[in-house]
Amino acid sequence: MKTTVAQARRTSAESMRAKAYLHIQRKIASRELAAGDSLSELALARELGSSRTPIREAIGQLAAEGFLEQSPNRGAVVVRLTRQDVVELYELREALEVFAVGKAARGPVRPSEMERLEGLVNDIQQLRAELDRSGRDALDARQMHRFVACDLGFHALLMRVAGNSRILKVVNETRLLIRIFAIRRAGHRPIELENIHRQHHEILRAVAERHPERAIEVLSEHIQNSCRERLDAYDQWDREDSLRRTLPESFAMTMPSSLR
Repeated sequence: MKTTVAQARRTSAESMRAKAYLHIQRKIASRELAAGDSLSELALARELGSSRTPIREAIGQLAAEGFLEQSPNRGAVVVRLTRQDVVELYELREALEVFAVGKAARGPVRPSEMERLEGLVNDIQQLRAELDRSGRDALDARQMHRFVACDLGFHALLMRVAGNSRILKVVNETRLLIRIFAIRRAGHRPIELENIHRQHHEILRAVAERHPERAIEVLSEHIQNSCRERLDAYDQWDREDSLRRTLPESFAMTMPSSLR
């Protein structure tokens, strides 16, 4: 009986820690907790109706995964990525995904998985068609949300096909870090959607035909293109931020809102 009670307590503690972990991660992902914000263990414990112990353990896990950092004066703080952080995260993502897609392309892939991958590729083509019909230059916020879901789904399913749950976990964490903390991208334009659709289609074809070398080549190019886009956006933000900090306040107020 004592063993059963002890096991129940451990299970309850693990459940609360997992709940705290997801709660804090959602706050970061939604930007309710923005880069540079400090966390209050007491406030989070009140929100979840728990003690501070599972909060502290969840914070430790998120710090180990790169979402938080420990500040001597402020405790746990939401990280702010540097340019080098973005480079290193993309290098990690490329190394793991390239290995996984090569493994996936050695197959076989179940028909249900192939059908789902094809659907995710086609969803991006559908977004391109919607954009053409709208007459706009780029996807709006709602469409970008759909694009991100398609893109994440495609890459995550490729990792699942490879059959390595540890790689999938690390890649998902890496992509989430990039998406949350890197500079927000503007809506994709038609040429960008066309290139992404073409590359996803070529990756899928190489996997279906069991050509691992081709799958690796295209996926590597695909990730490197995404990295360059992120770095270009980061550099533009950095230039504009420097300009904001050096201009007199009265002049800064006359700048376009995109630069303020």
